[in-house]
Amino acid sequence: MSKPDKKQMKSASRLYAVQALFQMEASGQTVETIVREFETHRFGAIYEGDEMAEGDSVHFRAVVDKAVNFQALIDQMTDRALVAKWPIDRIDPVLRALFRAAGAELVEMTTPPKVAITEYVDVAKAFFPEGKESKFVNAVLDHMAREAKPAAFPAG
Repeated sequence: MSKPDKKQMKSASRLYAVQALFQMEASGQTVETIVREFETHRFGAIYEGDEMAEGDSVHFRAVVDKAVNFQALIDQMTDRALVAKWPIDRIDPVLRALFRAAGAELVEMTTPPKVAITEYVDVAKAFFPEGKESKFVNAVLDHMAREAKPAAFPAG
């Protein structure tokens, strides 16, 4: 078994961050409880014969922590990116968790916006392999990224 590379581990940590944020909202558990559970039981675990990817726990913790600490700001930014008829509290809770995780990276971390968008569109495809959600996620995150880091999108 080869050791996962850093990029794969970061990608896995993004997927876990979305799951953790979703679980926190659904269960009302604290950040500490959820983070501990994920790091202890999910990272690299075996489920029904499938080995889960090893996550980058530093990145995972940073995304979850910033998503929680800056949730109001991120939710407002998401609301502006969504069409008026769809406030964030009306969208799928998995997508809400995804926008919060991605928003944490766009607003409070050094992840290049295009990397964050690509990575979270891939996360959306993992959760919604059939649907149009990935296109929706791409559009919303593009809007959020342009607001959060306009310098990364030169005019022209």
